[in-house]
Amino acid sequence: QVQLVESGGGLVQPGGSLRLSCAPSGSIFSIYNMGWYRQAPGKQRELVATITRDHSANYADSVKGRFTISRDNAKNTVYLQMNSLKPEDTAVYYCNAAVQVVSWIPSKSYWGQGTQVTVSS
Repeated sequence: QVQLVESGGGLVQPGGSLRLSCAPSGSIFSIYNMGWYRQAPGKQRELVATITRDHSANYADSVKGRFTISRDNAKNTVYLQMNSLKPEDTAVYYCNAAVQVVSWIPSKSYWGQGTQVTVSS
């Protein structure tokens, strides 16, 4: 059973930085699009950033210029570097990835368990 394991969340002051990481546990065949989403209390889950296997990235307008998504295909890991954090960035951040576990079964979408990011003084 594949699980996406996230790390790097925590409490940071406004203007600070955090780096999130996400990688699958267990053996897999390949990973395609990867991304980060977030859900603040009382709000719907929203896209933060996505990245294709060839490193083409897409960002929500609210994080452009402050967040950077990247991936290491050799490590099957996706990162989210978050700079100039604001209180409104406070949310649970979820990793998402299209994972193909074995070559003869198509990929499907997996979600991580979520990691809390709190921006507060």
